Order: sequence, then structure tokens, then C-alpha cells
Amino acid sequence: MPTPSLASLPIRRLTLRDLTACADLSEDRGWPREEHKWGFLLTAGKGYGIDDPGGGLVSACTVTEYGPPERPSLAAIGMVLVAERHARQGVGRRLMRHVVAALGTTPLALHATPYGRPLYEELGFKTTGRAEMVRGRFTPGGPEPRTTTRAATADDLAAILRLDEEVFGTDRTPIITRLPAFADQLRVAEENGRLIGYAAAWPNMDTHVVGPLIARDTETAKALISSLAARTDRPLRTDIDVRHEELLAWAKAHGLASIAPNAVMTYGITELPGDWNRRFAPLTVAAG
Repeated sequence: MPTPSLASLPIRRLTLRDLTACADLSEDRGWPREEHKWGFLLTAGKGYGIDDPGGGLVSACTVTEYGPPERPSLAAIGMVLVAERHARQGVGRRLMRHVVAALGTTPLALHATPYGRPLYEELGFKTTGRAEMVRGRFTPGGPEPRTTTRAATADDLAAILRLDEEVFGTDRTPIITRLPAFADQLRVAEENGRLIGYAAAWPNMDTHVVGPLIARDTETAKALISSLAARTDRPLRTDIDVRHEELLAWAKAHGLASIAPNAVMTYGITELPGDWNRRFAPLTVAAG
């Protein structure tokens, strides 16, 4: 039997049954397997992929939609991967074109590595911001944060959802309501009984990823990171919007080193909705 050409292989929706194949694809490209994150993205959003006739996946990506289900106001694309043996043959371009077409008029966003950025620019995405990934063992020190933080409870969920929609610019209920089960820690900051920020730390291989990180100001963001760090023995990792220069400098002074830059790119909108001043880090760059 002749081997089908890559252009003729069908693109299909992925499900949780494809979790191992997605993790294998990550590993094939030198990424961590990240099964916990893949599972979250495949249940909270959608996956698209191309099956390899020889087994496994040729390519995959995820899409997380926000806003009304019948008319999403934003969709984040992430985890765009092509198996090494099929790289540089137009597979990623074909998958991305399919996803962009499937999403119609929905505005799109993604975080691009320097390697992936040329493809997204070719497809019409524009760079509208930057984020910096930092990682390391947090070393406490300096003045104690003045902001009060505590573990979130079920009673906080409605307030977290309201704050998140206000800051993110669209409703993310399907994602945020999964946080208590997905994350090892979910903490809130409050002042006079009013919620002024929240953050989660979720497990990813040997680290805890801090995200989302939403806070009234930099001091509140510092307090949330400090409180999460005090309750884990793992290194922390997060992706901070580079416009938050003070928080980035503070994180580096407390043991987190710069790992990689990402370009924040959009399609169909000139910038991300919401209030960037209070949006310090995404849940994950794959989901915004």
C-alpha cells in the first residue's frame, strides 16, 4: 500500500483518548510530556490533530474559546506541534489554516516562540505584546507583603469569576471553574472584605506554574506569588507580561531566571481585551 501524502491525511477533533499521543508528540519535539496540562486543555477546550498512519500523531494543537458558547468573543490557540519526522513539510501551516477557518470570525490570540512566529505572521497574526517565561526556586526576602492573602474557598468562586471577566475582558467560566481541581493551590487577595486579586499554582512536571495571576497592582501580585511559593517545595514557573517591569525585576531578584521570550499575537483584533494593568500572567500560554 502506498503511504498517504501529508496533504491528504484528514484533520480531526482530538479527545481525552488522545492524551497519550499528545504527550508523545510533545516528547518527540523535546518538550516535557505535560499530560496534566494536555488533559486540562482537551477537556476545557478543543483539540485538533492529524493521525500518522504509522501510529501516533503527525500534528496537534488546542483551542480554548471564551465568551458565549454560541458566539465566542475570543479563542486562544496553543500547543501547536508537528512531529520531528514530518517537520518543515507544511503540516503546521495546514493545521493552522484549518483551525483559523473553523473559528470563522472569532478573534484569535496565541503566544508564539521565535521559531513559530514566522508561520503565524504568514497567516496574518500580528505581534501585539510580549511575555517572559521565568523559572527557579523562589527565595523569600525583603519587606513582608502588606496585602492579605488566603486560600480560596467555594464561597469565593462567584467573586473570582466577576474579577476575572472584568480583567480578562470576556467570560472564562468553563476554565476558571476547573481551577480548583486542576491547581494544587488557589489563593485570593482581599482588602476590607473585597477581592482584589487571585492566583493559582498548578503542577507541571517538576514545577508549579503560577497562573492565572490577576491583581489590583504589583504589590498584590507579589503577595500572591510569595504566598504560593511559601506552600510548595517545587521550583516556580510563570509567564509575565513584560510591561510589568517591576514584577519581573522582583521575581528575578527572588531566584527566578529568564528562560524564554514569547510574542503575544492576535488575529482579528489589534490587542487583547480587558485590563492588562491587572493581568500579570496567563493561566498557561496555551490558553491565555
